[in-house]
Amino acid sequence: MKKLLIGLAILAVVFLYVKSTYNGLVAKDEDVKRTWAEVQNQYQRRSDLIENLVNTVKGAANFEQKTLTDVINARASATQMKVDINDLTPEKLAAFQAAQGQLSQALGRLMMITENYPTLKANQNFLDLQVQIEGTENRVTVARKDFNESVQVYNTKARSFPTNLFANMFGLKAKPTFEADAASQKAPKVQF
Repeated sequence: MKKLLIGLAILAVVFLYVKSTYNGLVAKDEDVKRTWAEVQNQYQRRSDLIENLVNTVKGAANFEQKTLTDVINARASATQMKVDINDLTPEKLAAFQAAQGQLSQALGRLMMITENYPTLKANQNFLDLQVQIEGTENRVTVARKDFNESVQVYNTKARSFPTNLFANMFGLKAKPTFEADAASQKAPKVQF
């Protein structure tokens, strides 16, 4: 009878450990999903603002049509790219980042064009939108940073022994992080 009680006690301890480990992994996985949703939320905010920026610029200046077309096309491409957090692979994340990078480049060209249009630079609506775009880009940066931190915490837990045994058993795999776009390694050249 004593051996049965000891055996049950050991099984109870193992069960509680497995339950605690699994629930901890699930909580970290949910945090990754939460932070990814915030990344997407900030990209959506950015996309919504771009339409207003383009319309403001269009109404205030007659400038290169190609720049405007590039911004519109980049925005369309970025908003069509959807990534499912449950099927997040390094390749899919890289494609998502590439679409967002094209949008960033097009916005940069649009902002540079405005330097040639003093009336546009003085337009209060445009100035307000510039502040909103800058704030949005900062929010995107913070959201990506928070996502990477969340993924790092999850991946550390999921890959640490003995938790990795349970993570593999339950199909909870390591997740990819955002990485800087290769073009961002080169500082932009500013000319006046």
